[in-house]
Amino acid sequence: MTLPDMHKAEALPESLRAEIDRLMHSGDLFRYTADADAPAALLEAEFAALTGSRFALAVSSCSAALFLSLKALDLPQDARVLIPGFTFAAVPSAVIHAGCCPVLCEVGDNYRIEMDDFAAKLPSVQAVIISHMRGHTSDMDAIMALCDAAGVPVIEDAAHSLGTTWQGRTIGTMGKIGCFSFQSYKMINAGEGGILVTDDADLVARCIIMSGAYEHNWKKHPVLQDAFAAHQNRLPLYNLRLSNLSAAVARAQLPELPRRIRDGLRNHDLVAAHLQASPFITVPQPLPGEVRAPDSIQFNLTGLDDATIRAFAAAAAQAGVKVQVFGQSSDNARAFWNWQFIPDLPELPHTRAMLMHACDVRLPVHLTPEQCAAIATTLLEALDAVTQAAA
Repeated sequence: MTLPDMHKAEALPESLRAEIDRLMHSGDLFRYTADADAPAALLEAEFAALTGSRFALAVSSCSAALFLSLKALDLPQDARVLIPGFTFAAVPSAVIHAGCCPVLCEVGDNYRIEMDDFAAKLPSVQAVIISHMRGHTSDMDAIMALCDAAGVPVIEDAAHSLGTTWQGRTIGTMGKIGCFSFQSYKMINAGEGGILVTDDADLVARCIIMSGAYEHNWKKHPVLQDAFAAHQNRLPLYNLRLSNLSAAVARAQLPELPRRIRDGLRNHDLVAAHLQASPFITVPQPLPGEVRAPDSIQFNLTGLDDATIRAFAAAAAQAGVKVQVFGQSSDNARAFWNWQFIPDLPELPHTRAMLMHACDVRLPVHLTPEQCAAIATTLLEALDAVTQAAA
């Protein structure tokens, strides 16, 4: 079978056409023009209901949501923020942009936070960002118990985890604020965009004003109006709003989310079952109580040296399947040693060792089971070829 284009997005819903036509004719792309029912406002209401949150705020990216979350916590200048050593460069970038200092903790072979290192570093920080990287959720019960006892607020970076649940709770709703992405390679594709959720009226009021609700545009948000009174004209405006056009694109896809979650998990587990047949591949299992919503698969290569791992990635690419080995390129934005913008960048030996053999393959949710089987076969054939050559 011909391999699919694994970077091709799913077609946008036909239901979007009428709303796009309406926006084209009205030219009404600014979220605060209308007094009510702007697409951005409707997206916020629907997303809050979807996640079981009191409030939601649509913004220009998940990075913007993380930045606003940190600013809304009113942390002191140079506050220390604990983050996983395995995340995307946008996370430590948001920390620095907010005037804070990233503190990195170790991540294990299962892509989750190493709890001993987390607990050891927690007393030295003023906030925590938990990145559910590539949809792999760390032990949120243990994390929240430690952070609650220490009085340290938690922000969830759920960019990769829309639809994932932990012990029946929606990922992104356990911390003070949860941040999600609408970038093209996520479950909801608006090209760019993001959204944050919280149950805290004061936090969301601060985020709304700083996102760019200047003058009295904050009155168009369904938030307790008293929450805004203390902040009017006292907070800087960063202008990180989401346009009505992007909001309409995202909003039209919300009804598709249950199907995408179901099919994404099916595709992941199908490929994982094939790959596990190889003695050189380990696919980390979900933690007890974690139900994932993946649109990619990650696996570890075991018993192979760096040269063979690179040869495998090259052979797979030649056969039509791109494999990203996080630590085997000079500029991967998920390899912490490439975050040279962090002063006194630490060494994380456990995380480094994991990244050197951790592989990432996209599995768009619109792929068929037959296409997924063909991808798995291609990967296994490429691995067989390079391991036999190295024997």
